[in-house]
Amino acid sequence: MKKRVAQILVCVLFLLAIFPTSAHADMGPKPSIQVDFTGMGDEVYYVTLLSKEYSTGPATAYNGNPEYARYHEDSADYAIWENFVNYSDSDGYYFLQQFEKCQGNDHYSWDYFPPSPFKILIYFPESDTFSVSGIYEKYAFDSYFTAAVDASDSSMLTVEKDYPFHWELISLVVRIILTILVELLIALLFGFRAKKQLQIIIYTNVLTQTVLNILLNVVAYRSGSLAFTFYYILGECIVCIIEAVIYARLLPKHSTHAKPIHPILYALLANVLSFSAGMWIARIIPGIF
Repeated sequence: MKKRVAQILVCVLFLLAIFPTSAHADMGPKPSIQVDFTGMGDEVYYVTLLSKEYSTGPATAYNGNPEYARYHEDSADYAIWENFVNYSDSDGYYFLQQFEKCQGNDHYSWDYFPPSPFKILIYFPESDTFSVSGIYEKYAFDSYFTAAVDASDSSMLTVEKDYPFHWELISLVVRIILTILVELLIALLFGFRAKKQLQIIIYTNVLTQTVLNILLNVVAYRSGSLAFTFYYILGECIVCIIEAVIYARLLPKHSTHAKPIHPILYALLANVLSFSAGMWIARIIPGIF
């Protein structure tokens, strides 16, 4: 038995070596606001978010002191910055000296401590005019919006929330299918090959992985990738324990293999492998996990 346990531990270490996870210096949560523009034609325009507060994160409003100006007269976009600085918002919202150049149906993002509440402000240099939205708030860790110039009033923007729930559903299904396929493959290698045993493994995984992944989607929606990773690891540990108990009670009853490997060891190795495979695929296809 000790020899078998040692072999399993060696397998686990080997799998972790095959599917390493990358460590990054900056792993803190980075909430964002993402805006997709529609019906904008081909004109070049500049986009910023106005803030109710004077500053957020490293971004701050210009106070008239040249030392605090992000752009100077020799800067390429100084004229654009100056126009934003001189813009007077009816609700007293601040320009925090951050803006991006866009053209046509483009995408704008504020990826580090975005303001909330906020307004979307567009400057059109060709006509020297502005379009501004109403007041909105960040509704998720990564908040998605679509915006377009109001057809009846070009000085106003119409904005709608546009969270990609369809992609979250696809990601959920892919994670569940991947987990079941990996754990079925390991089950065959462990000697659990009876139809009833495979059904038990499939039904158990559909239940545990559906609950786990729905909870993870909620965590990602509310708290972002760092919390997702923490709860993913914690959730997999809990799932491993639950599956180990179920497999230990049910799989031996339907064994057709002379000496199947212990179901608890199977649950441990199967979950380690499926988790590692998931992390590996996440590096190839960002957004799946």
